[in-house]
Amino acid sequence: MAYFENQGNKDTRSGFGDGLSELGEKNKNVVALCADLTGSLKMNDFADRWPERFIQCGIAEANMMGVAAGLAIGGKIPFTGTFANFSTGRVYDQIRQSIAYSDKNVKICASHAGLTLGEDGATHQILEDIGMMQMLPNMTVICPADYNQTKAATLAIAEMDGPVYLRFGRPKVPNFTPANAEFKIGKADVLKEGKDLSIIATGHLVWKSLEAAAELEKIGIDAEVINIHTIKPLDEEAILKSVRKTGACVVAEEHQIIGGLGSRVAQVLASNAPSPIEFVGVKDVFGESGTPEQLLVKYGLSNEHIVEAAQKVISKRHPA
Repeated sequence: MAYFENQGNKDTRSGFGDGLSELGEKNKNVVALCADLTGSLKMNDFADRWPERFIQCGIAEANMMGVAAGLAIGGKIPFTGTFANFSTGRVYDQIRQSIAYSDKNVKICASHAGLTLGEDGATHQILEDIGMMQMLPNMTVICPADYNQTKAATLAIAEMDGPVYLRFGRPKVPNFTPANAEFKIGKADVLKEGKDLSIIATGHLVWKSLEAAAELEKIGIDAEVINIHTIKPLDEEAILKSVRKTGACVVAEEHQIIGGLGSRVAQVLASNAPSPIEFVGVKDVFGESGTPEQLLVKYGLSNEHIVEAAQKVISKRHPA
């Protein structure tokens, strides 16, 4: 059974680019900064239409974060754009000191995150960024599931005051969320209700989780699927409500299992509703070059791996 219809594969980075262009029309305080990757971040339209509000910083990401912080002091709403690896790892000190510590209204927009960056390989496939960003006080962390949701998230973060890390990707993936759906920062989306286990997913693995739920239904397992598009602040209420009902959960993310969404969910459950849990994510290794699908399979992030994790966690809940 299909729970959501794929409206056609689209890349989430284009959702960001289209959202940014819409913001350019709506809000004259929105400015955009890029680190020599305008095409890759789909920022061309904004740059062409509002060149006076676009700053090409070159390959100087640390400087870009400092400029963005300064613009925020001046009342602008800066959106920075580069690859996720360069948006976090290369500039962590500048983000911590100049943006998070001083609670600046800077939107750090990061493309090409996770394994699905693909052929560029391990040096560019950052798998630690969610952990790095969610540990910073004042930082909101958002990881939308598809094109529509990325566009909606881009629009939504301009309306809130404070630093945001917006994570999205390179490949074309199923676009399945409603185009007109309201994006509520900090509120999870229950995509499918179920009674046997909860599958809690973020980013590209949300669609994989829906595919896994369809496969599980064929063998008599009724899975609930929750899209955690906002990792911080985390919708603890939605997680606890679901897991208290099902008694077990699988967390699926395109990130290291150490320090990511799974770690946060485990912390919430350990404090409030101890339950069996399994983690679908990268297991403390670096990536490598390959197609997105090859890498998801090799590193255990496919829908088949989610199915296996679901069966395993149910066996823990009901030991033979």
